[in-house]
Amino acid sequence: METAKLKKFAQFARRSLLEQVSAKLKLVLAENSAARRERAEAVKKLEEVIKGHGKEQVIERVAYIWFNRFCALRFMDVNRYTRIGVVSPAEGQFQPEILAEAKMGHIDEEMVHDKVRQQIFALLDGKAPSRDPQGEAYRLLVVAACNFWNKAMPFLFQRIDDYTELLMPDDLLSGNSILAYTREAMTSETCEDVEVIGWLYQFYISEKKDEVFDGLKKNKKITPENIPAATQLFTPHWIVRYLVENSLGRLWLLNRPGSKLVEQMDYYIKPEQAETDFLRIAKPEEIKICDPACGSGHMLTYAFDLLYAIYEEEGYESAEIPEKILTNNLYGIEIDERAGELAAFALTMKARSKQRRFFNKGVKPNICVLENVHFDGNELKDYMDFVGRDLFTAPLQTTLRQFEEADNFGSLIRPDVTGVDGMLRILESKNVSGQLFISMTHQKVLQALRQADYLSPKYHVVIANPPYMGRRNGMNSRLKDFINSRYEHCKADLYAAFLQRAFDLSLEFGYPALVTMQSWMFLSSYKGIRQVILGEFTITSMAHLGARAFPEIGGEVVQVAATAMQKAPCGTSKPVFIRLTEYSTEEKEGQFHNAANRFKGMEQNVFVGIPDSPVTYWLPSQILSMFSEGTTLEHFSDQRQGLATGDDGQFLRCWHEVGSGLINWDPDGFPSDSMPWYQFLKGGSFRKWYGNNEHCIKFDSGSFDALSKQGNALPSRQYYLRESLVWSDITSASFGARYNTAGKVFATGALSAFPKNKADTLYVLGYLNCAVHNLVMSALSSGIHYSVGYVDKSPLLRKPSIIEPVAKISKAAVDLGMEDWDSFETSWDFISTPLLNPDYRQPSLKATYQKLRAHWREITLEMQRLEEENNRIFIDAYGLQDELTPEVPLNEITLTCNPHYRYGNDKSEDELEALLLADTMRELVSYAVGCMFGRYALDKPGLILANQGETIEDYRKRVPESSFPADDDNVIPMLDGDWFTDDIAERFRKFLRVAFGEEHYEANLQFVEQALNIKGKRNYSIRDYFLGEFYTDHVKRYKKRPIYWLFSSPKGSFNALIYMHRYRPDTASVVLNDYLREFRTKLTSHKNHLEAVSISASSSQGEKTKALKEIEKITKMIAEMEEYEREVLYPLATEQVEIDLDDGVKVNYPKLGSALKKIPGLDAKED
Repeated sequence: METAKLKKFAQFARRSLLEQVSAKLKLVLAENSAARRERAEAVKKLEEVIKGHGKEQVIERVAYIWFNRFCALRFMDVNRYTRIGVVSPAEGQFQPEILAEAKMGHIDEEMVHDKVRQQIFALLDGKAPSRDPQGEAYRLLVVAACNFWNKAMPFLFQRIDDYTELLMPDDLLSGNSILAYTREAMTSETCEDVEVIGWLYQFYISEKKDEVFDGLKKNKKITPENIPAATQLFTPHWIVRYLVENSLGRLWLLNRPGSKLVEQMDYYIKPEQAETDFLRIAKPEEIKICDPACGSGHMLTYAFDLLYAIYEEEGYESAEIPEKILTNNLYGIEIDERAGELAAFALTMKARSKQRRFFNKGVKPNICVLENVHFDGNELKDYMDFVGRDLFTAPLQTTLRQFEEADNFGSLIRPDVTGVDGMLRILESKNVSGQLFISMTHQKVLQALRQADYLSPKYHVVIANPPYMGRRNGMNSRLKDFINSRYEHCKADLYAAFLQRAFDLSLEFGYPALVTMQSWMFLSSYKGIRQVILGEFTITSMAHLGARAFPEIGGEVVQVAATAMQKAPCGTSKPVFIRLTEYSTEEKEGQFHNAANRFKGMEQNVFVGIPDSPVTYWLPSQILSMFSEGTTLEHFSDQRQGLATGDDGQFLRCWHEVGSGLINWDPDGFPSDSMPWYQFLKGGSFRKWYGNNEHCIKFDSGSFDALSKQGNALPSRQYYLRESLVWSDITSASFGARYNTAGKVFATGALSAFPKNKADTLYVLGYLNCAVHNLVMSALSSGIHYSVGYVDKSPLLRKPSIIEPVAKISKAAVDLGMEDWDSFETSWDFISTPLLNPDYRQPSLKATYQKLRAHWREITLEMQRLEEENNRIFIDAYGLQDELTPEVPLNEITLTCNPHYRYGNDKSEDELEALLLADTMRELVSYAVGCMFGRYALDKPGLILANQGETIEDYRKRVPESSFPADDDNVIPMLDGDWFTDDIAERFRKFLRVAFGEEHYEANLQFVEQALNIKGKRNYSIRDYFLGEFYTDHVKRYKKRPIYWLFSSPKGSFNALIYMHRYRPDTASVVLNDYLREFRTKLTSHKNHLEAVSISASSSQGEKTKALKEIEKITKMIAEMEEYEREVLYPLATEQVEIDLDDGVKVNYPKLGSALKKIPGLDAKED
């Protein structure tokens, strides 16, 4: 079904109805409103409801009631289930058919009572005063129609004699009315299947869902009233068919082996082995099917279709089948009243489509919307005394009180007493009509028992797409406590508890079939429920869908599996798995039937032999056997989790934030209070062999002592500062391990391996980065979370013949990775831009870049060759030649100089080359700015000035004869024009001349400017780059912890750059006196000159006009800078603010307030 138009309509409808109902509410509640005079009782009820639930909830509820009714009426109109079009015009007409007929004097007497008919005729004949007679008449007709349908569908069309009628939208007839848009969206094509109602519901609440998830980001937990919006997810029809056909369909085919229905079940998976233990079904009426989270009823409506075919095959009369299905077979449980109404409506429409007179039968679908049932004080005691205390056992009394938070716990409630239908019949026969309070309690008791009956374990088939909600990031505290106490193995996510509940609701040998998140298959936090499934249930088949299974959810976060099971131990059962994880949303359904995606022949028991029992059905048998027979990595290496500080803002910095002289680069120098900072590994993005070395940790004795008592209290401390192999805990890419030299501390996100025999280090690194290990990790961890426990269990072969070749490969790969990582200034081992490396030096910058680029291609291809050879060695050693190939795509060669890795594989070669060239020139410019400030020097490798308060004198001592001297006062103006001799653009031009020579200077400058002008702007210059992009690039390069800080006036007319390591308390004064005021003086002088031009007799008219425009611009600039000086820079200069590099950029940058350019996200929580 094409859903884009439906989504647009439903979202618009919600906003429009909320607005209209809100406006109507304001009118109704006005002090002297007509409603208060004419409908006093309804207004009183409205005010009571607002008092109890709040105005916003009432508006939301009424808006949805009308949306539901309008959509239902339109669906019935289109399918001609109504006698006359209530919201739809007759063909060729514009007004709703029911109104057009009324205008001709025809009103259905059965639908519209006499009194209302007379009102309508009076309005249409002009005999009753009205500003909008047709609109008012039509509103009466719609209300009458809704009341008429109450008899057949009371769950959706509650009688309208209350405030919902008062709040009914006014405009229902114009071309912009809600009904006009309803008709436009719900065409005859979309209304061919009642599935449209489910889609509309999902889209209607989608914006509410977004609001709830925005709240989660602010740590607002999901309250009971928001659970439906947060968890509603409409299941694609083919997945529904798969679940129903492999549960209900399977049950029927086992009982009727000769049934021809198998030919209609396109998604049925034939069992690999004959089954003898199954539920015996004598006739279709015996089958009971439940969806414990039924939503709008999609699972149940397809179950209706299959059941109808079953009854037909058994020879039942078609006229009696719908009633039998709705009475005997289908049961839905829901906490959302709106969704429950739609589920009942959908099933009623299914029945009506098969039986023209179904509406007259008075049959109501078995949809139970769970309600809170609360008994006050002695209320229940008084009731039991009245009807007979002997009827109420202690467990039954407990059961009656289990529904106090039904809207929160839903189907997860396990009634202490089940099979309560007998008690229900007894109590229903009790006459309590003369006792007001007893009667009210009686209704609550009956409601609780009916709910307990639905929640009894009596179902042959349980099908569901249960709600997904993580324990940590969504559940409210009451729900969390409830699950913790009752679903011990399932507390990681709400869906896991529903899995267990589905099992509870099933009869022995019954068939649960659910689509859930796939995490239960792999993750350690789901080990309990996984072992329940593998030990007590038989997986008959699974469609492993992975990401993008639902059209409305893109990305990798929601990854699912649809699993059909039988409630019986598996024995030697061999499930069928269909692997669809690699396909797009559109491709999955078609690939379901592709035999190449099917895995079968493996006994379910095999998974129990794997550590933590992950359902890794796609692993080769050689790997699976090694888990039970081979040796795992933990025998050769200690894998450890690192430290969590509990306060990264206090203890962690990017290494470039602090003075380099305070970083202890010597692993033997621990601890040292004089050099308190140590290199620190945090994990980082996907990278193999070497890199991601960006942070440092304060590890002086005081910090060490504090960290021993907070965070995770320094686990694995005996492994700190040791040589190791490191990988990132969480990544969306493949597993990537990196060599780590001694001297670093590691974080929880930088998990580390410490080979017991140092000689094995490079061999283990080769294994961690090979295709075999990557396959194992994708299976054990589902490819998202690479915890120590998973890596421990990886089966490692230690064949003497391959140890040395693998170690040599690893050594070469580490060397290439190190060369690449250290080519960028964010590495602590960076010494200079590779463009100045004599190995690549050519007469021009262009030729130099081309030679460097050729080298980068060579090392990328060499790394690819090394990785493929490494893969080949391990694939051969494990005998997996038929399962794996050694090839490594270019985008997985994790060198920053490799554009396929750096920018992704979704671009052309020309685009990749342009991006790499632009970034290389940006890095050259950044290095040049570093030379301007004295951080680097052309004449000496590595860092020069990188400690707090270092001065130009320190620079001159270290670089006595500099070919490109550092700036004297640590202020470099960045302005629109050459206003100062040390202007940044002019300084860069000087750098280019010195670094690459005078001969090709013009060509070199043009090469840089063209490379940076990636958007193809006209007349683009190096100054345009500095003014428009440089600082953004710098902030990005240094991960929002910039070392160069930009003084900038509000509109950017004045900009000056400083280097934070050379900052002094008087730096702001230097910026103010020597640059801002000086610039303003120069501007004023220029303005005076322009004013003379504008009035000079010798100036042409064009010159005068140009001068006047420039004067206007300069006047605004001067005013801006005067305000900047007065309000910001002068007060700051007088403060003489001091900073401490140890505090980091996040603390220091804000000390200079609005004098500096704002950095979005600077105050965000530490990663």
